[in-house]
Amino acid sequence: MAISKNETNENNETEIRDTMEKLGRYQIIQYAFSFIGTLVVTLSHINYVFIAGDLDYRCRIPECEDESSEFKPVWWPSGTIDRCTRPVSQYPTPTLGQSCTNESFTDTVEMCTEWVYESNDTVIAEFNLACKPWMSNMIGTTHSIGILIVMIVAGWMSDRFGRKPVFIFCCVGSCIGYFKGYAPSYYVYVGIELLEAVITGGTYGTISILMIEISGKKNRLLAGIIFAYSIYMGESVYAIIAKFVPNWKNLIKILYCPPIIFLSYIYFMKESPRWQIINGKFDDAKAALLYISKMNKVNINEQKLAEMGEKELKKEFNITNNKHKETIKDAFKSKEIMKRVTIGAFSRFSACVVYYGLMINSVFLPGDKYMNFFLSSIMSYPGDLMALYLMNKVGRKSPLIYGFVLCGLLCAASVCVPDDVSWLKITLFLLGKMIASGCFIGVVAYAIELVPTSVRGTLLGISGLTATFGNVLAPLTPLLATVSVILPPLIFGVLAITSGLLLTLTPETKDLPLAETVEQVEYEVRLRKSRRKENNLRGQDNPSFENRN
Repeated sequence: MAISKNETNENNETEIRDTMEKLGRYQIIQYAFSFIGTLVVTLSHINYVFIAGDLDYRCRIPECEDESSEFKPVWWPSGTIDRCTRPVSQYPTPTLGQSCTNESFTDTVEMCTEWVYESNDTVIAEFNLACKPWMSNMIGTTHSIGILIVMIVAGWMSDRFGRKPVFIFCCVGSCIGYFKGYAPSYYVYVGIELLEAVITGGTYGTISILMIEISGKKNRLLAGIIFAYSIYMGESVYAIIAKFVPNWKNLIKILYCPPIIFLSYIYFMKESPRWQIINGKFDDAKAALLYISKMNKVNINEQKLAEMGEKELKKEFNITNNKHKETIKDAFKSKEIMKRVTIGAFSRFSACVVYYGLMINSVFLPGDKYMNFFLSSIMSYPGDLMALYLMNKVGRKSPLIYGFVLCGLLCAASVCVPDDVSWLKITLFLLGKMIASGCFIGVVAYAIELVPTSVRGTLLGISGLTATFGNVLAPLTPLLATVSVILPPLIFGVLAITSGLLLTLTPETKDLPLAETVEQVEYEVRLRKSRRKENNLRGQDNPSFENRN
């Protein structure tokens, strides 16, 4: 009787190497833990959007003010006056009983030295940052710089100590942001912001690697989408919380208390079996594989697994390098790995600049800033669903190539739309944001598949480093509009289209097992070149054979 293709042997047992191929209870639970952790950390990663957000303020006029100065006094002159200048009173030394009116001021203005704030909802009022935009912008920039500093170190730590402990450390460490609510000065606040970013900076890279490494070939992209949705959900939740809790000190308490619960992940979250095998923790890996098979109700040969030694277990997972433990030096010696990392890094940089650039510019759209930010986050959901379908159905490369190019064209096209055709500009913005979100998460998942397990954390840290450069530069894009309104969308378009063209040089990874070592990647490249050469020779031989006849 013929054996079904779905059966691996006569006992209908699943091969040990395919233990994690099935999407089962184990993956669902681990995805849920990862989702919650990433969501909560996202709240701290974007805290500065509203906590350090701009406030309305006006110059204080000492000769007209009392102790309880109103933000919009009835005596304020009716003419338009810049927030950083004050109208000059006709009576700089008011007499007893005299009060200011709209007519009490001359047509001249002078630089302001004191301000009255609309509210105390952000640190702008707390630290008196009126007319000092560079100081308020520096808070968000400092956060991005902190992530930039730790990116490669966090990747190395996840390769050295494991995905699980680094993720837990980063999540729990975000609690340090709680002390920003008690910062006595601006510079202390910025220092805590930097320290918080350094501690939590490895969260995204570490957990995305862990989620993909416990997934089967057909579910790796799903893991990437779930990871992305946890970020988008965090952004959406933050907008809602900030809407109803506008005071920055209360907002900080809400954002930075929950992460302490992630200490419980020490008992609930599991380590990547792939990482355990690569790092010689074979007993832990076998125990993990057995646990996964029971959780997912996968029938494997438990006796065979128990009797496997180091060589057998590595061979089972197609790990060919048994000579020495690979390091980043081995990756740097491989031209193929360096090509993949360079293209992946530039693509992630472009995706971050475009994605966050569009998100930040959404705050300047007409209407409520909280709702605009919320809607901008919501637009990411359909983009990721589209990426999930196309990259699972068609492949990894083509959707990313066409997605980047189309996103670039939409950004560039918005330059040609007149300002009075607002509906078309908004439509192009929303479409560009939707496609950018699909490229944003798609290129992360693809970059993970392009590099081997042995140095995946470190290499992803390198590409994550360039992505963080994008995070640093994105908040500066509105400043370009002061030079020319066409610069921001034009830069977005050029970066996106360039990334699409570069991705044509990378291999397709759909339905392929994750590469485990640098040596394995090099072997596959040599094998492809050999096959191409054979095909070329056959193509040359056939016509000559026909000619001889």
